[in-house]
Amino acid sequence: MLRVFLLVALSAATLLATSHAALQAQQPASATTVAVEADDIGGVVTSPNGPEAGVWVIAETDALPTPLRKIVVTDEQGRYLLPDLPKATYRVWVRGYGLVDSSPVQSEPGRNLALRAVPAPNPRAAAQYYPANYWYSLLEVPPASEFPGTGPNGNGIAPEIATQHHWISRIKAGCNVCHQLGNRATREIPEVFAAGRPSVAAWDVRVQSGQDGRGMSGAVTALGRQRALGMFADWTDRIAAGAVPPAPPRPQGIERNLVLTMWDWGEASTFAHDELSTDKRNPTANANGPIFGVDWGNDAFLILDPKTNTARQLRVPVLEPDVPTGKPQSMPVPSAYWGSTLYWYDPAIPNHMAMDSQGRVWMSGRFRKPENQPAFCRSHPSTPLAPQETGFRQLQYFDPRTQTFGQVDICFDTHHVQFAGDADETIYGNGPFSGVIGWVKTKVLAETGDLAAAQGWCQGYYDIDRDGRVDPGVDRPIAMGGVYSVIPNNADGSVWGAVLNPMPGRIVRIDPKTCVGEAYEPPFNNPGSPVNGYTPRGIDIDDDGVIWTGLAGSGHLASFDRRKCRVLNGPEATTGQHCPEGWTLYRAPGPSFRNAPEAIATDFHYYNFVDRFGTLGLGRNVPVATGTTSDSLLALVNGQWVVLRVPYPMGFFTRGLDGRIDDSDAGWKGRGLYANYGPNAVWHIEGGLGTRSKVVRFQLRPDPLAR
Repeated sequence: MLRVFLLVALSAATLLATSHAALQAQQPASATTVAVEADDIGGVVTSPNGPEAGVWVIAETDALPTPLRKIVVTDEQGRYLLPDLPKATYRVWVRGYGLVDSSPVQSEPGRNLALRAVPAPNPRAAAQYYPANYWYSLLEVPPASEFPGTGPNGNGIAPEIATQHHWISRIKAGCNVCHQLGNRATREIPEVFAAGRPSVAAWDVRVQSGQDGRGMSGAVTALGRQRALGMFADWTDRIAAGAVPPAPPRPQGIERNLVLTMWDWGEASTFAHDELSTDKRNPTANANGPIFGVDWGNDAFLILDPKTNTARQLRVPVLEPDVPTGKPQSMPVPSAYWGSTLYWYDPAIPNHMAMDSQGRVWMSGRFRKPENQPAFCRSHPSTPLAPQETGFRQLQYFDPRTQTFGQVDICFDTHHVQFAGDADETIYGNGPFSGVIGWVKTKVLAETGDLAAAQGWCQGYYDIDRDGRVDPGVDRPIAMGGVYSVIPNNADGSVWGAVLNPMPGRIVRIDPKTCVGEAYEPPFNNPGSPVNGYTPRGIDIDDDGVIWTGLAGSGHLASFDRRKCRVLNGPEATTGQHCPEGWTLYRAPGPSFRNAPEAIATDFHYYNFVDRFGTLGLGRNVPVATGTTSDSLLALVNGQWVVLRVPYPMGFFTRGLDGRIDDSDAGWKGRGLYANYGPNAVWHIEGGLGTRSKVVRFQLRPDPLAR
């Protein structure tokens, strides 16, 4: 039977037995000073109300080759310690819920610095620092009674939108996938659009602006244009009139042990889709090495060296001169930030990365025109079950030793890439347009040079007659649509992918040797399920073979344990809803939308990650969801949430993350999670145009004052 957990932010007493002991060991004893070393800044934060617990102390400097920030949280007595600061002059200040920002104080490492917090004069002033999903909760979605839609001559909702859940999934998957809805850039209308226009007309212009204007406008039209514009206009009108969301809780318990280190990389128009720090199979690979990234918007390959605090970038190559760009090279309406200047140019469209055992960084990226498929694609053994007429992206890799790029041509299109732990060092990729999962056996390719023999792909088929092979005359293809993400299961050789559509989406399992597949939908309109879950995007696997997926539409992190299923194949296994007992849904912390069920969260999970090796310090196999609209990573420990908030600059929008161990003997300092700011419009981050993407390292120390 499905188990459902509706969870809110963690309290220290319910998280880990060890966290209480760690907090009891806090030092030093003085409530007015904090012992510091030569590379620390420490002190106490107070306000007229006394010591301020659970607020952030931020130190930032522009004096290093790339700007650096360090952020920590105060303990119960308002004490803080900023550790391991490179020698420089820092601006140090306080931000916290219930406060407004304090005036920055200049300091250098090695000093004890008392800071004065400033209570917010009113709820409106306090709310400007709340995460975007809290502001997003003020959005009033159409009530469930208005679905299905009756079209422009009825209630204005598109007839194909069957339920309120379909509407919510569309506004999140169609809007949040690129933008952090609820941040200041979206909850306020730029003056250039608002001037002289009613709010609905202003929104009509706004969603057509910039190089993504056609896509944004199309997403709104698919909802029922005037009804959707009216919903967004009502939202921003109420906010402009003074509406504020509920207050989020301050960090509690182990959340106060968080240390954030942040470096700038990229340019003013960088669309840093993903970062990579290590080999997912071996977290000690690339220890203390550079962090790599891909800029979808301008084909840049980003490189950050945390040891020297330097950032640089290279151009991802394209081999054919006439490869088209991914982003349109025109705008229906000029950008409020860039005017008519085109800011993206991306024929390579690099998207996601994985590291091989040689330290090479593989990525999905285009180097030829989609229709110029290799000749062998037409006669390949994989072709009869899934012909590949075009290939949107191919594979490229970067070798850090030679500082050069290499290309691998493939028949199938790909988006996310992951290495299996097999002897052939197989890299798997999902097909967002073809609906297949493909692979390249990289060691076979290196040994033989045979592109055709090294690769293959599968369209999954239900095994109707349960004979373990695909007979197209008997077995049925799985409606895979676009496969969004991929993860291999090294224990049994299968590979899994997440499929966004049709509603409620599904996760699929494929045997690459036979193309026999299975499909499992999250519980949706299922009599055995008290909660609806929908729109899986990310996918990962733990050491027990349990699949974890972020349900971006409903705002859950979900686990699926195939071992619990009573039916795996045959005709009765084609419904998708045949194994509700395999699913467990964990609602993300934070509010819901107006008019929506409380079980639906406003937070958006672009992707998710399983910390199999304990790189964060919370234990092995801890699943982590990206709080893409809540400025956070959300770690799930024993069924309880640990919210790892990034308070500055507001707009932390990460698509993925990974974990690395630099020194297994160095305690908390030798390990951490890495993520980056990855919205399409980096200028929507706090600071506006000119603000750059950032790499963020998340570390958890034993207590808030540990060095």
